[in-house]
Amino acid sequence: STSFSVRGLYDVSLSLEMENRTVGNDVNAEGKTLTMITGANRGGKSTLLRSIGLSQLMMQCGMFVSAEHYRGNISVRLYTHFKREEDSSLKSGKLDEELSRMSGIVDGIKPHSMILLNESFGSTNEREGSEIARQIVHGLLDTGVKVVYVTHMFDLANSFYLEKSETSIFLRAERLADGSRTFRIIEGLPLPTSYGEDLYHRIFGQTSALP
Repeated sequence: STSFSVRGLYDVSLSLEMENRTVGNDVNAEGKTLTMITGANRGGKSTLLRSIGLSQLMMQCGMFVSAEHYRGNISVRLYTHFKREEDSSLKSGKLDEELSRMSGIVDGIKPHSMILLNESFGSTNEREGSEIARQIVHGLLDTGVKVVYVTHMFDLANSFYLEKSETSIFLRAERLADGSRTFRIIEGLPLPTSYGEDLYHRIFGQTSALP
């Protein structure tokens, strides 16, 4: 059975780099095979994804896990598919590179495995990227693979939300009314914005309108 519930889960590698304790997250994804994480930029989405992957490895190695409470099932294999920075040595485009890596994963993936996807297929336009990701995720789920997906593509996240599947859960990076981030990930439906303007104003400041 699919099991995942945590309280106070944090990224152990990030915690080792910081003087202050990192923010922990609570997630109850018992019986869920798809966890879709969306929300504000720089809100802690990728950090939670790393936390999930590291804790899965630590648990399966018999180690203590970086959480107050942890419950999860054993995965046959654990895969990651993270977007990569621009590489001038690539002989093809970024989308081709992403698809090539995914093809290699699919060739060897087995039921009851787990895959973590971070902004996968965001290297093309949202319509095309969402359609590619949608078909791949459906294929993985049909094969019995647990999928955790961080994405900024509203088209993708909302299409799964509209399916109203009992085996899907939707999480969102919390953003307060003043635009600040708490770095907590809460349960919530996908929104059509990642609030990129918050970062713009924080970096460049408020600018007066041109006459």
